[in-house]
Formats: sequence, structure tokens, C-alpha cells
Amino acid sequence: MTHPAPSQRIQFSIARLEAWAPDVATADQWEEWIRGERAIGETGEPALSQMPAMLRRHAGRLGRLSCDVAYRALGDLANVPMVFCSRYGEVHRSVDLLTLLANAQGLSPTSFGLSVHNAIVGLFSMARKDTANAIAIAAGDESAEFGIVEACTLLADGASAVLLVVADCPLPSIYDGFVDHDPVALAWACLMVPAAEDAVTLEWETRDDDGHSAERLPSAQVGALRFLLGREREFVQGGDHRLWRWRRDA
Repeated sequence: MTHPAPSQRIQFSIARLEAWAPDVATADQWEEWIRGERAIGETGEPALSQMPAMLRRHAGRLGRLSCDVAYRALGDLANVPMVFCSRYGEVHRSVDLLTLLANAQGLSPTSFGLSVHNAIVGLFSMARKDTANAIAIAAGDESAEFGIVEACTLLADGASAVLLVVADCPLPSIYDGFVDHDPVALAWACLMVPAAEDAVTLEWETRDDDGHSAERLPSAQVGALRFLLGREREFVQGGDHRLWRWRRDA
């Protein structure tokens, strides 16, 4: 006889939440999106005017999305630890580099440096001249949840606030046969602080099934943002190996 694994839980509060997606940028537009009255577009990226031009030109689409919401969520704060989460990261740059390699063409060291998973958080730190702790995470479709876990670990270790950034863009067409969710370009950032009266609880437990479905679903990052922006008391998301439950305690 097998027994279900015990659930685990963490709590935190959100001091500030910012999000950006094509055709959905303002607070009113996000309200329309939550109500199903507005869809995320396919093209577009933020201007990222907050970043100096010399560094901004190195930011690809994912970098622009990520850094834009990070700037707005941090405001004037400095020395705040940052956790950057992305399922795929700068995979477009990687595909371009591999294509050049397959065609026996030379590779740009700069392009390679910008393709690694911590490149965006590094670029953001350089632009702000901020030496705070910065972590980059890739955990499949559970990247947002594991980012929350990492951020809560930093809070428990004494940080007064942690910036969490979650971002992804649709995969290059070469991966069309492997897409298991409805792809959108989306980034959101929240300034997390120790749990207060308005705390959010995140619980998880091991799944008994394999976690796979033939149905194409919105990504977990999209579902988590819909919960955080909306008014629902609970959101349940099944990852590849765990069942995650988001809950408002207020």
C-alpha cells in the first residue's frame, strides 16, 4: 500500500506586481485580459527606455520583456536580491548559434555570452550598477513555482525583499512539434516580502500520474499571473511531477 506524499507549503506577500505582454500592458488592459475580453498579441516588445542605450541594444525580445517589468517592480530600490525564471530562456539565440555552427560559420562570442540562462539578469544588474545577489532558474513548466521557492528561501535567510521575474517567449518554429502549451510572450515581476496579513500560500505535493496531457494548455506562468492579478481565492496547477496549489489567505 502506498501513501500520498505530504504536502509542503511556503508563504509570502507581494509589495508590487508588474506585467507586460503584447497588447496587454496597462492595468485596465490586464483587467480586460482577466475577464477574457482581451487577448495577448503575437508581436511587439516594450521600449525599455529605462536601460542605457549601449546595453539596451544587447537585449533581445525576452530581455526587453524581463527587464521592463523588473525596472517597474523595483522602482528606486537597490540591493534587492533577484530571481529570474524562464522555462526556455534565450533559446532563439541558441538556435541561431547552432544553425551557424551546423553551416560551419563563425560564432560571435557576444552572441554566445547573451545566450546563457543568466545573461538577462546579468545585463539588468550591469545596467543598474547593482551588485545584489542574482539567480537564474529553469525548471520546465514549474519555473514560476520554483522561483517562488527560491525567493522564499532568500526571505527566510534574512532578505527584506526579493524581486521575482518570470518571462518566456514562444519557441522558434523548429520546435513546433514539441510545444505542449499555448505559447505567448509574457513577463511579470513581483516584489516579494515576508508574509503579512495579505499572504499568498503556495503548497505542493508529488503527483501520482505522469503529469502529461494531450490537451494544449496555457503555461503555468500564465496561470499564476492570472491568479495573482485576479480575485480568485485558489489556483491549482499540475506540473510535470508536482501538484501546485496557490491560495490567498486574506
